[in-house]
Amino acid sequence: MTKFLLNQSKFISILMFGMMAGFFATYSFNVNYAMLQVDGATYATVQSLFNINVRHLGFFLCFFGAAVAPLITSLLLFINAERRKALIWAVLSLLYILGIIVFTKFINLPLNYYTESWDPKHLPNDWQEIRDNWNQANLYRTWVCIGLFSIALSLSIQRT
Repeated sequence: MTKFLLNQSKFISILMFGMMAGFFATYSFNVNYAMLQVDGATYATVQSLFNINVRHLGFFLCFFGAAVAPLITSLLLFINAERRKALIWAVLSLLYILGIIVFTKFINLPLNYYTESWDPKHLPNDWQEIRDNWNQANLYRTWVCIGLFSIALSLSIQRT
């Protein structure tokens, strides 16, 4: 039973990392480029709508699940006396927590709230700089998640 749970936990961990990598990448490599083509009022309106509409249960389950699932994997590996592998999965979770959750809280969310406060008819002078800063921060999250996904996937296909 533990082996079954461990395999399921690894699968869910990889899936969560992959889903978040895909979410951030889609935004970085598609949406952000499209948003560079619009005027400030359109940017302010659409970006605020994106920020508001991403706040739902499905997103939160994936966003935070990508931190919890590898911790569960780590715990199951620890129970199986696979301490080295348990440590690696715990580190992946920690990297996600620091590189995505904490980073989002201190970088992206303040930019989101600032953007949401804009009146599209009267944009602040720094609106393009804020847009570019947000895009860079999201690109960082994209590469962190792609890295975590790649490492988790490679761990699952390694022979022991």
